[in-house]
Amino acid sequence: MNFNFLSPVPDSVLAYNELLSLQALGRRIRIHSEQNGIPDLDNVNVAIIGVLENRNDVNYIGEDFKLDEIRKSFYSLFPGSWNVNIADLGDINKGESVEDTYFALKEAISILVKKNVIPIILGGSQDLTYANYRAYDNLIPMVNIVNVDAKFNLGDSTKPIKNNSFVGKIILNQPYNLFNYATIGYQTYFNSQEELDLMDSLYFESYRLGQISKDITIVEPVLRDANIVSIDLTAVKGAEVSLRQKYSPNGLDGKEICAIARYAGISNKVTSFGIYEYKPSKDDEITSMLVSQMIWYFIEGVNYRIKDDDFSDDSSYQKFITLVESEELVFYKSNKTGRWWIEIPFLSEVNNKLKRHTLLPCMHQDYLDACNNKVPDRWYKAFQKNCV
Repeated sequence: MNFNFLSPVPDSVLAYNELLSLQALGRRIRIHSEQNGIPDLDNVNVAIIGVLENRNDVNYIGEDFKLDEIRKSFYSLFPGSWNVNIADLGDINKGESVEDTYFALKEAISILVKKNVIPIILGGSQDLTYANYRAYDNLIPMVNIVNVDAKFNLGDSTKPIKNNSFVGKIILNQPYNLFNYATIGYQTYFNSQEELDLMDSLYFESYRLGQISKDITIVEPVLRDANIVSIDLTAVKGAEVSLRQKYSPNGLDGKEICAIARYAGISNKVTSFGIYEYKPSKDDEITSMLVSQMIWYFIEGVNYRIKDDDFSDDSSYQKFITLVESEELVFYKSNKTGRWWIEIPFLSEVNNKLKRHTLLPCMHQDYLDACNNKVPDRWYKAFQKNCV
């Protein structure tokens, strides 16, 4: 396994780790060190990778950054009652060019996902999500991305990639593997009307900050259907983070961002999870601790994954059929978890992107809406995407 582009966790962090309680997370995970090299990944479920790349940040002025404070905060936490094995593989340093960094990240994610290890990427600028997406080119045919962000980051795809325009590149660059892109926590005043219209015309999903603050559970089905989850720390409200990290007085609070991380962990489909736009500073304990707790909740979710989406066994689910505007909608409810799915029909006469009956995660409320003759929004968008 070729991970020679990863640099070890700094000795100063390892020295800090030695002083922690034997029960702390840092004493129980496999760490890439100068002395021992890259740890054995057998039976590892989750691997942390830092990426020290921020040159495509639109505000980049030559500054470097480190992830030491996040590691110290994370190592000092205590694990839950978990059966999850965790490794910290160290950092990918800046390459000669940003493309070199992308290549290294793409390789690392591809190797890990093939080994059934979930990478947790801690990054500089969020354009690294593009490299994360490209790692799936040879892994699965269609990819679903969830971006937790105040902005859509569609940008102008004709210009060079930046952290505020990487989604345009994902949509328009070949090979075309993107099926669904969903933004969680967007704030309308940060997005142009053109971008809002484009999200609608592509049948992508978007959830406003206000909707989520009212009911966080609405994002669970979206995260259950994601392969890649990318979190921009500027989606967190200013009061929750340190001075350099502050972006907007409005945003997700600590509890909400941790709940989203846990939903991502519980999802059986999520195979990579990234946290981006970290900006360390001298008064940094609060941001590094928040990021650590997000990682903690993601791993907690991974620990409690339940295989509840195998519908070949009739005794494992209940099936409900309802008629909406002459359209037959078929719902499934897992007996194990009580989670719901809705069937997207296969249209034989159309060049169907998914080639089979596909089950789309949904909520109980979607079934109740269908019973009241209202077509669920997620079903409508997925159905339209299949017809394109």
